[in-house]
Amino acid sequence: MKFVAKAIFLTSILGLAACTDAGRFGDDVYLNGGGAGVAGSADDPTSPLYFQQAVGDRVFFAVDQSTLSGDAQLTLDGQAEWMMTNTDYTAIIEGHADEQGTREYNLALGARRANAVQEYLISRGVAPNRLKVVSYGKERPIEICSQEACYSKNRRAVTILSAGLSS
Repeated sequence: MKFVAKAIFLTSILGLAACTDAGRFGDDVYLNGGGAGVAGSADDPTSPLYFQQAVGDRVFFAVDQSTLSGDAQLTLDGQAEWMMTNTDYTAIIEGHADEQGTREYNLALGARRANAVQEYLISRGVAPNRLKVVSYGKERPIEICSQEACYSKNRRAVTILSAGLSS
């Protein structure tokens, strides 16, 4: 009986394997990078996913600072260029801080960071009515530990896109 069960199982597996045909839809989606150029994908330069992954949706700050570094400015230059090209999007800029310090201090620091990003994007031509800021302070960490490696990831400003014309 065990032999029959194994034979049936093996036959089923081989039958299913024979049914796979990557070219059955007439395009080479599976052979050319999994849907390159598909609307909304990371390869579509007009998609929020492209903005997040290729342009970069976040910048990082030094301890107790809201001054933009050279790397942050390069990322924000890309964000501004993307937003100038894709005018159907608005953005909320979230300011964040690490867990050190009081809640009140970190909310104010997060606000300064978000405002620094907003002012930079406006200086690069993004309309002010397309940008809003919010501070979460230390309330939404992406890393939780008491080490600099975690703290540095939490000292950030993140640009979150939303579709729809600005008002």
